[in-house]
Amino acid sequence: MILILDIFIGTFRGITLFPFIILKSKDLLQDKKLINHEKIHLRQQIELLIIPFYIIYLIEYILKGYRGISFEREAYDNDQDLDYLKKRKLFAWTKYFK
Repeated sequence: MILILDIFIGTFRGITLFPFIILKSKDLLQDKKLINHEKIHLRQQIELLIIPFYIIYLIEYILKGYRGISFEREAYDNDQDLDYLKKRKLFAWTKYFK
């Protein structure tokens, strides 16, 4: 389910909080790359039964910064491939974990 919130401050365009994809504005519904990026996060969250995803995400953020997070690296590397989720292997994010 996609929600639109015009209250985000800063550079955030979208965020995924299972089971929702939350976008900064309605215009972003047309951004297929962004939607695909957030859907990749949904799949990651499901694989990890949600709570462990957020724990790992926070730890990696603290240790490596936003762009070092394995979940973000997978999503950024594959968000332009709109068929990625059809061929994505289970726990594909682990190959980005360092």
